[in-house]
Amino acid sequence: MNQLEQLKQYTTVVADTGDFQSMQAYTPRDATTNPSLILKAVQKPEYQPLLAQAVAQNAGKSTDEIIDQLLISFGLKILQIVPGRVSTETDARLSFDTEATVAKGRQLIALYEAAGIPRERVLIKIASTWEGIRAAEILEKEGIHCNMTLLFCLAQAAACAEAGAQLISPFVGRIYDWFKKQTGQEIYGAEDPGVLSVKRIYNYYRKFGFSTEIMGASFRNTSQILELAGCDLLTISPDLLQKLSEADGKVPPKLNQEAAMASDVTKLSIDEKSFRFMLNEDAMATEKLAEGIRLFCADTIKLEGIIAGMR
Repeated sequence: MNQLEQLKQYTTVVADTGDFQSMQAYTPRDATTNPSLILKAVQKPEYQPLLAQAVAQNAGKSTDEIIDQLLISFGLKILQIVPGRVSTETDARLSFDTEATVAKGRQLIALYEAAGIPRERVLIKIASTWEGIRAAEILEKEGIHCNMTLLFCLAQAAACAEAGAQLISPFVGRIYDWFKKQTGQEIYGAEDPGVLSVKRIYNYYRKFGFSTEIMGASFRNTSQILELAGCDLLTISPDLLQKLSEADGKVPPKLNQEAAMASDVTKLSIDEKSFRFMLNEDAMATEKLAEGIRLFCADTIKLEGIIAGMR
């Protein structure tokens, strides 16, 4: 049994791609997309018909509405392949606007439901800012489930859990990138700072009884993935899925309830002031959250430019 098949015994595997062919090849349960992945996909010849269709069918509508339709088109195709859920991202430019994020979440769900997809099969992706977390709290009470993205520290994770978010996506690889840049060192295995961050969040959730799902994301190598075997979900890019499917080493579970209960994590008291202070005290989380929002905004703007050129 290859490493990918072994991993699936402990962890739900999710495809981190907008590429349908990759999803079919590795049989993940769920799939995640983001503005960068969609931008990358629509520049490939095989996906340009989806873009052309979204533009043609929504002539006269705003670019923003066309992008929403494009996201839904990708989501609908993905849901024909995966048996579980698809994550669809809100515009990163709304990351500090609770009301606008709530409105966008409702809008995206309405488009899916109009296409016959129940809301249980969709996760609305929202940046883990204080405003984004408040938006998720409102949406979750309406049965609109959220995937909290751009998450880099325990303060964000604790706030998301208390808000009742369905799922969080801690970014393992981007945490690793930051520490590598700061120290000039590459740290692999159990001591990888990205791995340690997710393990701490897992232990916190399990020890204090939070039901929010944890989906490790943004991996740079298979070592990071294997060290998180036992995490609720892991969203993995096609190239790393391939490496796992070609490798034969043993994959034991690394995260479990017993170890979490014995861990030394302490309960955080989270309100807006403490959240902002804890985030500010964490240079890595502060920098990577801001950078992530900027990058997603930039890719959304590039996508808008492509659409404008087709109208």
